Amino acid sequence: MAEVLLSLATGAVVGIVFSLFKLPLPAPPVISGIAGIVGIYLGGLGYTWLVERFFS
Repeated sequence: MAEVLLSLATGAVVGIVFSLFKLPLPAPPVISGIAGIVGIYLGGLGYTWLVERFFS
């Protein structure tokens, strides 16, 4: 839970700094960004599952 709170706080600080300097936010559009993150996570889990299942 501490990692989630630290990530949220860091993201908020980055958002504030980018807005302060009137820069575009370094994030993809909401739905596609979330889908990309979920895909990366599932890909990592799938890789681990495949390696454990077939190569160990």
